[in-house]
Amino acid sequence: MKFYSTNNKTNLVSFKEAVLNGIANDGGLFMPVEIPKLPQAFFSSLDKLSFKEISFIASRQIFGQDLKDEILSEIINSTITFDAPLVKLNNELNILELFHGPTLAFKDFGARFMANVMAYLNKDSDREIKILVATSGDTGSAVANGFYKVKGINVVLLYPSQKVSKIQEQQLTTLGENISALEVKGTFDDCQRLVKQAFLDKDLLNHCNLSSANSINIARLLPQSFYYFYAYSQIKDKSLPLIISVPSGNFGNLTAGLIAMEMGLPVHKFIAATNANDVFPKYLETSVFQAKPSVKTLSNAMDVGNPSNFVRILDLYNHDHNLIKQKIFSTSFSDSETIEAMKEIKTKYNYIIDPHGAVGYLAMKKYLSENYYNQFNGVILETAHPAKFADIVEDVLDTKIEVPERLQTCLTKKKSSIEISKDYIDFKNFILSN
Repeated sequence: MKFYSTNNKTNLVSFKEAVLNGIANDGGLFMPVEIPKLPQAFFSSLDKLSFKEISFIASRQIFGQDLKDEILSEIINSTITFDAPLVKLNNELNILELFHGPTLAFKDFGARFMANVMAYLNKDSDREIKILVATSGDTGSAVANGFYKVKGINVVLLYPSQKVSKIQEQQLTTLGENISALEVKGTFDDCQRLVKQAFLDKDLLNHCNLSSANSINIARLLPQSFYYFYAYSQIKDKSLPLIISVPSGNFGNLTAGLIAMEMGLPVHKFIAATNANDVFPKYLETSVFQAKPSVKTLSNAMDVGNPSNFVRILDLYNHDHNLIKQKIFSTSFSDSETIEAMKEIKTKYNYIIDPHGAVGYLAMKKYLSENYYNQFNGVILETAHPAKFADIVEDVLDTKIEVPERLQTCLTKKKSSIEISKDYIDFKNFILSN
């Protein structure tokens, strides 16, 4: 399949180019020239399929022209090694737990898939790939874990200093080997800007092979659609309207869900749940998108003031504001509201949720308060294990959180990071000297 740039639909590249380059040479993001529909037989048989089988069938629709079945099967088998269970809160509300992977965050799915794909595509090359990753918390650790010790690939993580949790920082900065961590004296948007600027720097591109592992890379974005199909397979009464609330920062997770819907997943409404970084709800309200500096919140992985995947959402719906409003409801919440939601969920449902999932819960509640449904299937994405935000969760709920062993291990390791300013020249000099 060919992929085009969101800046120019005639700028077409192959699957391999889209994955290994990460971003188009005109600064746009790659999109598939067509989003194939899955057959009705697939949806009719979902109950009988495993997570791996669902992922293989869905991925084959998109990547089947470029990856042989046996290769794709190997990639899926290496990627989907953990579950994404749907946990009931009550008869209508469910939590999709996406934190059972190695770094306890939803990004494990896309990062592992992409790492396996890139390793396969680069296996015969003698040129090393340098992957640049801007992270507001979870992306970096998921990507680092996925690419750890992968031959021919080095990863450079950029994260905002003092704006990620302690556990997140330990996951980012303690691997070593082919993983380097840059502690940027700025915000996540500064980190993202540095990465984007590097991809447009011809001098740098002549010096080394650059690629991206953020959700701007199509190979990290598309696999995130798999667990939407899997969530639907776990719902008993599929005749009821399906409403999905997605905690949203850079909007890759939501975009993957929208692509799943375009492939045939019968979603009645998507909810883009945001914290105080509310540029998307403002866009839906006014039809004008205005990026702004991100602000720090308890749900730090969503602290994004200029979400990259917004251009993909515009592209998906031909810049039709009314159509986007039909597909997506969006709203924002403060830290104090997030705290109250965490308490409410613990008291009402005896479920411990992290701050990001709490924002998703609040957005679902608000949407339902404004739109009556006799019955429905509500799915709230829980994107990270509460232990990753233990200091917040334990303080709010006055409850001790059990830290999984794979997190405890990284907490004992020594942090290794390099501090740089938010000026591009400092970042460029680091790349050129390493």
